[in-house]
Amino acid sequence: MKRILFILVSAAVMLSSCNSYNRLLTTNNIDYKYEAAKAFYLKGEYAKATELLESIITLLKGSDKAEESLILLARSYYESGDYDTASQYFKVYYTNFPRGEFAEYARFYSGKSLFMDITEPELDQSGTYLAIGELQLFMEYFPLSSMRNEAQDMIVRMHDLLVEKDYLSAKLYYELGDFMAYKGNNYLACIITAQNALKDYPFTGLREELSMLILKARYKMAHHSVEEKKLERYRETIDEYYAFKTEFPSSKYLDEAEDFFKEAKKYVKD
Repeated sequence: MKRILFILVSAAVMLSSCNSYNRLLTTNNIDYKYEAAKAFYLKGEYAKATELLESIITLLKGSDKAEESLILLARSYYESGDYDTASQYFKVYYTNFPRGEFAEYARFYSGKSLFMDITEPELDQSGTYLAIGELQLFMEYFPLSSMRNEAQDMIVRMHDLLVEKDYLSAKLYYELGDFMAYKGNNYLACIITAQNALKDYPFTGLREELSMLILKARYKMAHHSVEEKKLERYRETIDEYYAFKTEFPSSKYLDEAEDFFKEAKKYVKD
């Protein structure tokens, strides 16, 4: 970042000589446009910076300004809050200049830009997976980077978001119960969703909630089963209870878990 700020300092005085922004847009003087774009960036006028840079970015390919201009354009989009476009340009940079001066910076901010654009857990999380992938690649390429810890923190936060989405999905299946069951049993869908979340994220802070949801769903599935399946499913409920109690002996859900266990034992006599 210091290097990027350094290369902009020389442009700080440019705005005083920019009589008209419209004249800047129509001029054929590429160098003049470029210096003006840097000046607008320094003033925080990112929309003008991006517009000017977009008009000359292809013309700067192969020049001594090619790397710098790509980073400046990506950063302008980032600062303006257009994180998706910013990520795309950071990626263009490290794809074209894998060993470039700003490669480490570009890989990090390609992932961070996507991270800044992630959605609430109830919504589609495809962008979250992309962000995790970009940041993991950044750490593989630059394992000693000073930005590594920040990248790891973002990945942890996104894992938490994905677990929360799985938990909300499992909870929804549970609440649907026998209503509008799709391809069988909503309780079974709840169990599978929660189990997969525990498998994928074994150290999640929602581990207790997911485990309890599995126990509740097993009991409900047994309770609503046809007679020939009740015994087997109540036994599974009892096994789930013992696993839950062993892992969470002081759980706030223990009384509720005990109730499920007692009801299941009424059916399972052995």
